[in-house]
Amino acid sequence: MLKWLWLTALVIVLDQTSKLLVDHSMQLYESIPLIPFFQLTYVRNTGAAFSFLAQAGGWQRWFFIMLSVSASIAIAYWLKNLPKDRPWEAAAWALVLGGALGNLIDRISYGYVIDFLDAFYQHWHFPAFNVADSAITIGVGMLLIDVVLAARRTQT
Repeated sequence: MLKWLWLTALVIVLDQTSKLLVDHSMQLYESIPLIPFFQLTYVRNTGAAFSFLAQAGGWQRWFFIMLSVSASIAIAYWLKNLPKDRPWEAAAWALVLGGALGNLIDRISYGYVIDFLDAFYQHWHFPAFNVADSAITIGVGMLLIDVVLAARRTQT
């Protein structure tokens, strides 16, 4: 199922291109309103999801790099050994892998992850995210759907 690595590569290219565009065209913390509940806001995240451990003093960079490398190796191994009759699962894992590698590139290159997608309602903001985070979320959602559908198939 390594044929699905094209999807991983696409996620990486879209993620890195969008981050470079934001980094070169916006100032840090600058916001560009797009629609009433969504804007581009350039932030740098030294932590993980929802800025978890962002203020940990620097060691978290290496921890998240090692975690991303380990997870990426495990996902690639899983994808390589996945039966050919599971394309939905392969696509899901390819999305997760692309997202993990996209954010890994940032951590290695800069020591932080560039985030810029900002959804909000009035004064409440969902933590800023990026294309890599979106790919991970979509991939995990696909895996959850696959689990639910597989459970239903075994019940009938």
